[in-house]
Amino acid sequence: MKKGKIIGISTIVAVAVLALFVFFKFYFVFGEGVKAGELNFVVYKGYVFKTYEGKVIQAGFNSKMKNTTSAIQSYEFEFSITDPAVADSLMRCSGKLVELHYKEYLGSLPWRGQQKYVVDRILAVR
Repeated sequence: MKKGKIIGISTIVAVAVLALFVFFKFYFVFGEGVKAGELNFVVYKGYVFKTYEGKVIQAGFNSKMKNTTSAIQSYEFEFSITDPAVADSLMRCSGKLVELHYKEYLGSLPWRGQQKYVVDRILAVR
């Protein structure tokens, strides 16, 4: 009886720890923010799980380079999109300056997209 109780409690604790790990790794929103830049592309791709993936190019200055006062550097922001309506709107904005609101997760899920950054709405298009 005592051995069965220990196994039962251990199983419950292990399942609870696993559930917490999965929640924090894949469903907990670690951060939110806004990125702005030129929309490079949005594509719908995948073998089993078709997801919307995109990339924004952010131009900026980098003053950390040696022997120069400033240099233009390009930053890429790769993201996934879960809402087909947002993805459809972004597909029509390629090459334009956009401001996108995103949520950052600690891990990606195959049906949510390849990136840990998920764009959930468009704030502005110029």
